[in-house]
Parts: sequence; structure tokens; C-alpha cells
Amino acid sequence: MMESKNNMNIEELAAQHDNGSIESLINDLSSKDGITRVKARRALVTIGGRTVAALSNALEGKNTQQRWEAAKALSQIVDPAAIGVLVKTLEDKTFDLRWLAAEGLINIGKPSIVPLLHRLIEKTDSVWVREGAHHVFHDIHDPNLKNILRPVLDALEVSDTHIQIPFAAESALKSLE
Repeated sequence: MMESKNNMNIEELAAQHDNGSIESLINDLSSKDGITRVKARRALVTIGGRTVAALSNALEGKNTQQRWEAAKALSQIVDPAAIGVLVKTLEDKTFDLRWLAAEGLINIGKPSIVPLLHRLIEKTDSVWVREGAHHVFHDIHDPNLKNILRPVLDALEVSDTHIQIPFAAESALKSLE
């Protein structure tokens, strides 16, 4: 007799990681049952990088619960393939999604910095991008990156940031090249 998804452990769910089961797990992210959602998210995280595209699609969908679960999973997978959607999510109207996106970029670390600096230069006028970039640059774990990003953080913390941010970001980009 087959176990229900609620009775299966995370490893068993993750072991069934063909594309059909990934889509099934993605669908479970919108379940009304919290245990089903958590098990599906954990299984997707365990599967890892193969789920990034499906999670990215879910994150851009309309179901609020599924979007949150997708953002949470992407923040935990730590796969550079998620950088683009996470940077884009920094502009989402939902604070929780922006926060999770920033956490995901922090977890990915150095590979996320250059795309985020580029977005910051392009969207200097976006309060949400500035807040997200500040969150990432402030909490990034690499001490060498912290030193390079210090002038960008300083510019983000000054009230007249629209002028200073692009220059600081360009300088940081040059230092990273």
C-alpha cells in the first residue's frame, strides 16, 4: 500500500525527483495543509538545483502561499541559477518575498553580488531594490566582499542616495573584476 505524501519522509519525496514529481511537489506548495507544504518545500530543497526553474515559475505565479513557499525554497537551495529570479523578487510588492529573496542572495554569496550591483545601478530609484541590496550587502558573509561593498552600503545609508549609489556600485564592480 502506498503511503500518502503526509506520511512519507523528506528523503522519500526527494527520491522521486522526476519532472512529474517536481511539478507535484510544486503544486503541494499551495496546499491548505501546512505539513504538506513544508514537506514539499523540504523535498524540493533536498532535490536542489533541478527544481530552480519550477520554483522560479511558482514564485512568479499568483498563488500567495505557493509564492512564499517557492521563495523560501529558493532561499535555501543556494544555487546560482536562482540569482536572476531572486534579484527580480527584490522588487516584489510583498515584503516577505523581498526578504526571502535577499536571504537567498546572501546564502548564494559572491556570485549574487555582480548581478545585484547591476540591478542597483539600473533601479537606483527603487526603494525596494535599495533596501534589498542593503540587506544583502550588510549580511554577506565574505569579509573581502564586505570591504569592497562598504562604500555601497555607506551610499545606501545616506539620504541623498540617488547620486552616490551608482558611483559606489560602479566602483565596487571594478574592484570585483
